[in-house]
Amino acid sequence: MLTEKELYESLNDKQKAYVNFEIPNVKNGEYMLCIFHLLPGGSLNILQAAAEVAAESSTGTNFKVKTETAFSREMNALVYKLDLEKNLVWIAFPWRLFDRIGNVQNILTYVVGNVLGMKEVSALKLLDVWFSPAMLEQFDGPSYTLDDMRKYLGVYDRPILGTIVKPKMGLTSAEYAEVAYDFWVGGGDFVKNDEPQADQDFCPYEKMVKHVKEAMDKAVKETGQKKVHSFNVSASDFDTMINRCEMIINAGFEEGSYAFLIDGITAGWMAVQTLRRRYPNVFIHFHRAAHGAFTRPENPFGFSVLVLSKFARLAGASGIHTGTAGVGKMDGTPKEDVTAADGILDFSATGHFFDQSWSKIPEDDKDSVKLVQEDSVGHVILKDDSWRGVKKCAPIISGGLNPTLLKPFIDVMGSVDFITTMGAGCHAHPKGTQEGARALVQACEAYKKGISIEEYAKDHVELKEAIDFFSKKKCSEIERALNTEKN
Repeated sequence: MLTEKELYESLNDKQKAYVNFEIPNVKNGEYMLCIFHLLPGGSLNILQAAAEVAAESSTGTNFKVKTETAFSREMNALVYKLDLEKNLVWIAFPWRLFDRIGNVQNILTYVVGNVLGMKEVSALKLLDVWFSPAMLEQFDGPSYTLDDMRKYLGVYDRPILGTIVKPKMGLTSAEYAEVAYDFWVGGGDFVKNDEPQADQDFCPYEKMVKHVKEAMDKAVKETGQKKVHSFNVSASDFDTMINRCEMIINAGFEEGSYAFLIDGITAGWMAVQTLRRRYPNVFIHFHRAAHGAFTRPENPFGFSVLVLSKFARLAGASGIHTGTAGVGKMDGTPKEDVTAADGILDFSATGHFFDQSWSKIPEDDKDSVKLVQEDSVGHVILKDDSWRGVKKCAPIISGGLNPTLLKPFIDVMGSVDFITTMGAGCHAHPKGTQEGARALVQACEAYKKGISIEEYAKDHVELKEAIDFFSKKKCSEIERALNTEKN
């Protein structure tokens, strides 16, 4: 294996302009820091490939050009650290490169744009990113947060209990509203459109909104509890997206009772940031459909769940799906998913490689230190001093959970600060959606009381039926897996 010095000596003049192992203080506020897992392509060594990545993702191209200037060279991304055993590369990006109106799309065009298609690499994955306080100042961050939703619902010491209406598609507007009503009457807090919900002929958007408003009003009247619905406003064009938002607002919903869901990857970061800026008093719900193309560990190209989640917080999403940490049906591990959840929820969080403070003022300022301390004990922060930092982004947990898995997930998560959206976990209950919602509420009650769900189910029939049903389902899945393995 070549030494770092030998690797540097192998660089050509163009490549050397994108490498600096002696940056005096890489956390001086001038840079956004990124760490990649990189495998070189062709005949290049790792540093040659890294230099080509730094060039392509900032100011350069495949050859040194005559048009560069002394100033343009100051905008070069710089490889500043290597881990040769793990094939890790650290690159510092002068954040003055980026669109100065806080544009996440623009940043990702640089750091995970063209570079993912370069011949010079056979693997390139962005694992973690670090934002300086000076850079954070340029971005919106969330406005309406999980804390605001808790205040509206009056829910503080447990997860917000939600569902995704199932079947995913095919219900009429009235049938959809009936499922939402059943879940709310059963005790649930939060109902969301599934990510493909739009303006289908069998479920016209305007009629769906109207019926959901009526169902919510009836459920609130019957239960005496506030409810929330998250509407998918993703659309084919800007005007249609905004028209859907205005349709919801004009339907007469109480402020706080609705959220705007955006399919952030497929609709785009511009859509996410448009919603945040136009509707600062609405919970912006980032659904991450298509994220697996970038984040799955077996994919050598893309970015991690943590990186996606951090950029969602930077862009101003109120919440983003962060995975079930191996407890549910979706791919993911506790290390990956819980790190991502903590990274967007906490004021100061430990990532895979970087410790990220979301403070806009110096981290050692006494007020910043106080914010970290208050956040760590669960106090609501940044209420009347929002200039001091970026507000929290809520982990939204969906994908194969059911009432029997609520406590196991909380234990893995180490927190109740999340929104859980169980689909089949409620609607597949043997007695239906209302009973499925009650079973979820009862599982949560058991958790709060420190009682096992088996014990609590002795006098809570809906939970008992859920345990019997989902336990049998799990046993049959295991049996099928074993039979498949034998055959």
